[in-house]
Amino acid sequence: MTKDMTQGHPGRLILGFAVPLLFGNLFQQFYNLMDTLIVGKFLGVTQLAAVGATGSVNFLIIGFCTGICSGFAIPISQKFGAKDESGMRRYIANSIWVSAAFTAVLTVLTVALCRTILVWMKTPADIIDDSYAYIVVIFAGIPVTILYNLTSAIIRSMGDSKTPVIFLVLAALLNIVLDLFCILALHMGVAGAAVATVISQAVSGVCCLVYMRKKYGILRMSREELRFSPRMAGRLIVMGVPMGLQYSVTAIGSVVLQSAVNALGSMAVASVTAAGKISMFFCCPFDALGATMATFAGQNMGAKKLDRIHQGLRAASVIGIVYCVLAFVIIWLGGRQLITLFVDAGDVEVVDKAYQFLMVNVAFYIPLLYVNIVRLSVQGMGFTRVAVLAGCSEMVARILVAMAFVPMVGFAAAAYASPVAWIFADAFLFPCYFSIMRKLRLRMYPAAENTASAAQA
Repeated sequence: MTKDMTQGHPGRLILGFAVPLLFGNLFQQFYNLMDTLIVGKFLGVTQLAAVGATGSVNFLIIGFCTGICSGFAIPISQKFGAKDESGMRRYIANSIWVSAAFTAVLTVLTVALCRTILVWMKTPADIIDDSYAYIVVIFAGIPVTILYNLTSAIIRSMGDSKTPVIFLVLAALLNIVLDLFCILALHMGVAGAAVATVISQAVSGVCCLVYMRKKYGILRMSREELRFSPRMAGRLIVMGVPMGLQYSVTAIGSVVLQSAVNALGSMAVASVTAAGKISMFFCCPFDALGATMATFAGQNMGAKKLDRIHQGLRAASVIGIVYCVLAFVIIWLGGRQLITLFVDAGDVEVVDKAYQFLMVNVAFYIPLLYVNIVRLSVQGMGFTRVAVLAGCSEMVARILVAMAFVPMVGFAAAAYASPVAWIFADAFLFPCYFSIMRKLRLRMYPAAENTASAAQA
């Protein structure tokens, strides 16, 4: 039921672990894709823009939830790699306590403040009510978001990337049915799409929890292991909060960019919404490779096998670059047809702008690949603050483009905002990664490094 990633061929391990994660990410995107498709086709472009206008703030908050859960799994994967099963169980127990506290605070604050945030983002008056109706339901569902992300992160930290996918597939199918039922039968509008998403994610989270309790004997805890430990909770927070902030700091730049796009009007918002949904679908392999490298690096860090981490990063690079070329060809040849899944072909302005946005982004997928695999490798090794600073680089780049170039150039500048952000992040991440590896080698293998230095001299 678990997989030890400290032994075996790195390339095969990474590919075998990443493929189930890829399917999981694809089905998770179906939550958003089906919302967008059904809203765009059955409710219209205005309602599509309303959902799209919430995208960046949605990522700001839900991304933080996802990030802290991924951070909580770092000590768990390291203890698993070190074969310390009791320590692993204690970290799991404390991750539950800490997650419960974060859930309560985040749910109350976001539900109370979401309309204020939409106003601050200059959401157009003709869509702000629908935007609020959608996002307030999503925020009210934060408890189930954290439930799924925590349980799936724990399962992945032990090398099992397949089980969460099974439950996501079931939830995605349920989401499609509930979308149609809530919107067409109950006439709930955009709020119905949000309700369908929350219910579906609740089902996947509960399924993961029940499965863990019944099938993973390694997770059976004693009363002592279940106790709250301030020391372990503190380490979990140190690991989790920076990873959550990394998502959120990145999203702040997206919020500012979304505000700049909002000022261009509903058609621009609809174009970015349709293109963004397709781009998120094509970015799933990068997320899968990144999550794989987090587990791979975490387990091998626990086992003190630094060379395997570097070997794994090279293998992930080869896999990712091949995919980047394939994605460019697909978008170049079929991008317009994909866009018409979300908007009518007769909306020529929306289709043209969305295609422009897609082509600019896919041309820079290789920098995005390295943002994911290098950042998540560093995070898996436990250096989560580096991820925050990388996120700050992305934020600065997006804000610079949004504030300086979008008002002056218009929609074309918005299309280049993310590529510029990815390049900024890579320029920070690569030097950090090599510096961290050098310092870790000196700390773990001081004799070997001194011998190598003497030989070079």
